[in-house]
Amino acid sequence: MAMQPTGNQRESEASTEQLKNDLRQLSQTVEELVKATSDDSRGHISEARERAQQRLNETRAKLEARSEKVYESAREQMDCCDRYVRENPWTSIGIGAGVGVVIGLLIGRR
Repeated sequence: MAMQPTGNQRESEASTEQLKNDLRQLSQTVEELVKATSDDSRGHISEARERAQQRLNETRAKLEARSEKVYESAREQMDCCDRYVRENPWTSIGIGAGVGVVIGLLIGRR
C-alpha cells in the first residue's frame, strides 16, 4: 500500500523542483557569461555579468528562505518528538530498546 504524500511533502517537493530550476537557470547564465567573456565585446560582458549577478542574488535569497523553512520544520519535529517522549517515557524506552535489539541483530549477522 503506497502512502500518499502529505501537504508538507508536496510543498517540499515543489520547493526542491523550483530550487533545481533556479540552479539550472543560474548555471545557464554563468555559461553565457563565460561565452561572453571569450568574445571581446564589452557590452556583452556587462549585460551577462548583470544577469548573472541578478540570478545569483535571486538564487541565494531562495536558498536562504528554503533553509529557514527546513530549520523551522526540523525544529517543529524535534519539539513534537520531545513532547511525545516526555508524555510517554515508558513507551519511548520500549521503542528505543526494540530499535537497539534490531540494530544489534543486524550487526551480529555480519
